[in-house]
Amino acid sequence: MRKSLLSKAVTAACAMVLCLGVSACGDNSDAKNTKSDSKSSSSSEKIEMHQIAGVTAKGELGKKPTISFKTPMTVENNSYVVLQKGDGAQIEDGDRVCSQGIAISVKDGSQLASTWEKNTPDCSTVVTSDTSQMREDYYKIFKSLKLNSTVAFGVNDSNSTSSSSTGPSYLMVLTLVSKSKNLKKATGDKVANVPADLPKVTLAKNGKPSIDMNGYKGSDSLVSQDLIKGKGAVVKDTQTVVANYTGWLLDGTQFDSSWDRGEASSFSLDSVIAGWKQGLAGHTVGSQVLLVVPPSLGYKDQKQDKIPANSTLVFVVDILAAY
Repeated sequence: MRKSLLSKAVTAACAMVLCLGVSACGDNSDAKNTKSDSKSSSSSEKIEMHQIAGVTAKGELGKKPTISFKTPMTVENNSYVVLQKGDGAQIEDGDRVCSQGIAISVKDGSQLASTWEKNTPDCSTVVTSDTSQMREDYYKIFKSLKLNSTVAFGVNDSNSTSSSSTGPSYLMVLTLVSKSKNLKKATGDKVANVPADLPKVTLAKNGKPSIDMNGYKGSDSLVSQDLIKGKGAVVKDTQTVVANYTGWLLDGTQFDSSWDRGEASSFSLDSVIAGWKQGLAGHTVGSQVLLVVPPSLGYKDQKQDKIPANSTLVFVVDILAAY
């Protein structure tokens, strides 16, 4: 996963994603795993948020703002201020929000980093009332905003020894530029020309796949076949993907399924087996992809739980979001 500027708005423990103390810290990906469980714990303790005084923003809504305050200034964690009230759509439950961000030193007002110049917004925040994923106070802040709003969060890293820290204390200024909702299942056009010798996939009404191996004996090379062609953005191999999936061995034995857990999984394509990284990149959000992963792009000669060593793996993956 790319180390985004916005990830530094969190405490050092959450340095790889935009948590802002907001949502679950990280995607919990394991480099040896096919995927990662999207659940992670979030503090249920009551932490009082307080307002930052003396900070203003000027500029066109939805564009990079000019931030002003008297320096030096002191900020603390769990502090914020809404600098611009947007004129776009209201943020709602379940929205995945994309934010452009600027990190600004409160010591001298200098810009430490920015996503605006390269247009690389961070889209890892999902606004949810589920307190296991998002603190209630942050949920209330985001739910009160519309797109094109700008909000600043105080970050005090004065006790941090992490080399990834942006600075001892800074403002993380976020402008909410777009939103979307994760899909529940693959949506798009069914692909008509799927090779006849591949495993046959059938879907339940809720989208859960089942499989008939159709006498298939596997492949020495990766197979990455669209079954449903989605109409969303193309997935990049550096992104984090949200997906529902099921995995089988060639004998039809199921070894894993997010459908059975009742919750989609999210994982960085930099932290999964090579067959997933190579096999999902280039497909579009909304697609359903049949992956046949040979041992060389899977777990090779290493046994993994229910997966024997040197196994060919068959997956059906619904790509629900990518960011």
